[in-house]
Amino acid sequence: MVRAAAKTTSRIATHMAIAFALTWLMTGSIALGGLAALIEPVLNVALLPLHETAWHALAGLARTARGRMLALGLEKLSQTGLHIAVAFGVMAWASGSLAFGGLAALIEPVLNVIALPFHDRLWDRFGKGGRKEIEQHNQNENERNGAYPGQTLVA
Repeated sequence: MVRAAAKTTSRIATHMAIAFALTWLMTGSIALGGLAALIEPVLNVALLPLHETAWHALAGLARTARGRMLALGLEKLSQTGLHIAVAFGVMAWASGSLAFGGLAALIEPVLNVIALPFHDRLWDRFGKGGRKEIEQHNQNENERNGAYPGQTLVA
């Protein structure tokens, strides 16, 4: 539970760092970069539940497994479009340029698609080490508490 929350927080921080760096590089303003790094994820987080609610209602209308899979695919495409629209709007507002907004709408999702899988792999690697340590600790506790071989006292 704590690990999942930490991973989610780290993903948000990575997303915000990408938004900040992109806005700062395009506008030259640290203040606008920071503002965009806050606004863009907040808008995505605020709009995503509304988006999911609408799509879940539509998916409920699907009668077949194929229809449900089609609805899921369309939901993901729509979610990508929503993300692109938010990136465009925030950058167009921050820079005052529709061209910069369009450029950000193309670059920011691509940077996230590149960076976040690396982020997840690092977290998975980190988690495997943690599990080994926990298993070793539990085994040591079982031995210390007098468990017979194959018997578990500490889960």
